[in-house]
Amino acid sequence: MNAPLFTDEMKLADIIHLNYRLLLLFPRLGMNLGFGDKTVKEWCESSAVSHQLFLMICNVYNCEQYLPGEQEIEEIDVNQLIDYLQRSHVYYLQNRLPAIEQRLQDIGETCPEGHRQILKRFFEGYKNEVISHFDYEEKTVFPYIMTVTKGCPSGNYKIEVFKENHSNIDDKLNDLKNIVMKYLQGSARGEEKINVLFDIFSLEEDLSKHALIEDKILIPFVLKLEKSYDKK
Repeated sequence: MNAPLFTDEMKLADIIHLNYRLLLLFPRLGMNLGFGDKTVKEWCESSAVSHQLFLMICNVYNCEQYLPGEQEIEEIDVNQLIDYLQRSHVYYLQNRLPAIEQRLQDIGETCPEGHRQILKRFFEGYKNEVISHFDYEEKTVFPYIMTVTKGCPSGNYKIEVFKENHSNIDDKLNDLKNIVMKYLQGSARGEEKINVLFDIFSLEEDLSKHALIEDKILIPFVLKLEKSYDKK
């Protein structure tokens, strides 16, 4: 059964009741709680957030089959979108990854040295990959997009380069999940193992949505701009 698409006339509280995970988006958009019975459009306007962008992001998170229309993409506030993506990077690096790392360290204390080192190696390898991925976006992709939106693209870089090499950075999490599920035997820290697995699965899902927002909204927006410049 397909998830419903949200509209700007729906009450924000109703949307959160339908998918509580959308609460994670609020700090990344500079929004707060306390919205009472206001609609999406009313609360976004009072928060100085594009309600079109907010709805697109919510619908990407809520519906696997959702694909924003060409006109919707053209009307997005790309500055707010990039700000959202940058805030998401900070959230992952300063909140989600450190929390998982601490849980793995706690579990490692009860494991044989070999298993502890394997956990550490796999997580550090994954974390470094995430840092590298975000660093590329922050230093290359986002600055390029800003030049395009200002009408002065420079150099030979094109968003197609990012599109062709854009892969989900959650692939290596499968190895980490399997290590915890399959190979860390014994009852010690059993509840902690389950908790960290929930954290890893949640992070994997969140990062997948993050990549979808870039693939379904950001990249099509920039491609459209590039085509308009090529015709001039």
